Amino acid sequence: MKKIIRKNILAGMNTSKWIYLLLFLFFFCASHAQTRFYAGDDSHIRYVGRIDYSQPHQPRLWLPGSYFYFHTKDDQVQLIVEDEQLYGQHQNYIEIAIDDTHLQRIHLTKKIDTILIHLPANHTSSVHRVLVCKDTESGNGYVACRGIICQTLLSPEPLPARKIECFGNSITCGFGADTSQIACGKGAWYDQHNAYMSYGAVAARLLHAQWHLSAVSGIGLIHSCCQMQITMPQVYDKINMREDSLQWNFADYQPDVVTICLGQNDGIQDSAAFCSAYVQFIHTLRKVYPKAYFICLNSPMADERLNTVLKKYIQSVCAAIQKEGDARISYFFFTRRYYHGCGEHPDVQEQQEMGRLLAAYIRTRMHW
Repeated sequence: MKKIIRKNILAGMNTSKWIYLLLFLFFFCASHAQTRFYAGDDSHIRYVGRIDYSQPHQPRLWLPGSYFYFHTKDDQVQLIVEDEQLYGQHQNYIEIAIDDTHLQRIHLTKKIDTILIHLPANHTSSVHRVLVCKDTESGNGYVACRGIICQTLLSPEPLPARKIECFGNSITCGFGADTSQIACGKGAWYDQHNAYMSYGAVAARLLHAQWHLSAVSGIGLIHSCCQMQITMPQVYDKINMREDSLQWNFADYQPDVVTICLGQNDGIQDSAAFCSAYVQFIHTLRKVYPKAYFICLNSPMADERLNTVLKKYIQSVCAAIQKEGDARISYFFFTRRYYHGCGEHPDVQEQQEMGRLLAAYIRTRMHW
């Protein structure tokens, strides 16, 4: 009887109804395709930065600019992230970059956030690259990747061979750069952070390089601002720099280029004290990065008086290091002041300009 009924039904359908039925079944099946959960430490997810792997399956991002990426052919994925919610506050922002063009800055407002990411259908390739970057810094608490829900994650593309690391302060963090959501003077001190668009990350992408931003807002070489009890030589070897905790293994990342942008928070210091500490910091970094090329930067937001002094100090430091026989060091000075962001920091456009200038200098020095 069932076969007869089926035969009669099908016989009664004309060609157009057949087409409509097939289309309905196709889209119904597509929309209900089985998804799976990929844990945060899945091999299909690639991490870059001083990542904290102390929690199984949930890698933690502390420093600004730390990022991970994955590849998929799906039209949407669900990203599950955990915000430490330091002091019970929603302090962290992340940047989501799709195929390096579609950017979305997201304020994490829950302890566990599930973020639905729609992927463009009109892309030239059927494979999408999704990059998730921590825009805020270690002083805002960690962001952990709990996992991804989608149909299929593909094998990630290899990491770029070139590696850059940028030591610095709030300028390197991307502090005060992004006013697209909250204007200067509004919100909290971290609401305009955008590490993804900071000069170091911009330069690295232009040079097809990995990047690490080893930076803390307010930090100095021998004197930090805001009653901060740490300086960069004390915390340079940590994952959570702001709290001087979680030891970093330098063997995990050996940069080709290291930039140093310090001095803004030090202010004008005694020349002997500042230059001696700077030389010692270079010696310290050289021990862990024996093959890296060091580039010392002036402060892009410094006023004329401080900038004049810093440039003189930096030139002296580089000359002293070179005199010792270490030729893999030089300085690069920004020729104008960048101060149109919050608190007279560089804004996003200025950070991009700084990144382009730095990339051009690195390209010349490294023959990239």
